[in-house]
Amino acid sequence: MLTDSTIKAIVPPWGGETAIDLLPLLDWDRLREAEPTWLVGFSDMSTLITPMTLLTGTATVHGNNLMDTPYRVPEGLRSWLDIVAAPRGHQFTQTPPGRHRAIGFDDFAAFPGIREYTLDSVGAWTRLDGSGDVEAEGRLIGGCIETLCNLAGTAYLDVSAFARNESPDGLLVYVEAADDNAFTICRNLHGMRLAGFFDQANAVLVGRTSAPDNRSLSQHEAVLDALGSLNVPIIADIECGHVPPYMPIVNGGYGRIVHTPGRSELTQTLD
Repeated sequence: MLTDSTIKAIVPPWGGETAIDLLPLLDWDRLREAEPTWLVGFSDMSTLITPMTLLTGTATVHGNNLMDTPYRVPEGLRSWLDIVAAPRGHQFTQTPPGRHRAIGFDDFAAFPGIREYTLDSVGAWTRLDGSGDVEAEGRLIGGCIETLCNLAGTAYLDVSAFARNESPDGLLVYVEAADDNAFTICRNLHGMRLAGFFDQANAVLVGRTSAPDNRSLSQHEAVLDALGSLNVPIIADIECGHVPPYMPIVNGGYGRIVHTPGRSELTQTLD
């Protein structure tokens, strides 16, 4: 499917827990030479979409899975459909809608026609490492912590090589926790840092999560413990995680993030 020029996008409904077993089976040379096909998804799909961008240079979209696509997109965000249909060079800006879903989920089987998110809680982006204004830019790369940590230090997650070849001035690296507790996330982020995943980061973006804290360590504290020594801005509670709504991020696209008391936005360019 990835080498069939008549297929324009591959978007799984859900799943991919053991997609890591596919990586050594893919013909990466053939994928590099093929006409690009959009690969879209998040969570377990990070196992495929992030290496796809790193190893082939092809942009991929960390965004809604197929089952989330029918929801109406909240003000300030974009649908992945609009992004993949945009021409090369297109630039777009997304801003946080200010509301998210705190608890529960929708039963698609019982209510297949549902189109509106239940956004029952308020929230904003949070700078974890300090309080100053943030303006940073670089090529975007990242994904789900629980899946990418298993690739850290392997040829499938060589972020340093990607930065040298595609973004020598640095990266905007984003990560998000699905459901592992704070201790586990802390360990995994330490491991990713030691493997060089964040070495070229100009800033780190952290998705909003409903994953559990531990009694002596919160999810935010886990991120700071592991990544605070990078001495780059760390902005958390961004809509790029498992908590709806979703802010699609283009792996390989060029990004510029701004976060001040009166302004929070991520601008991406499809170059």
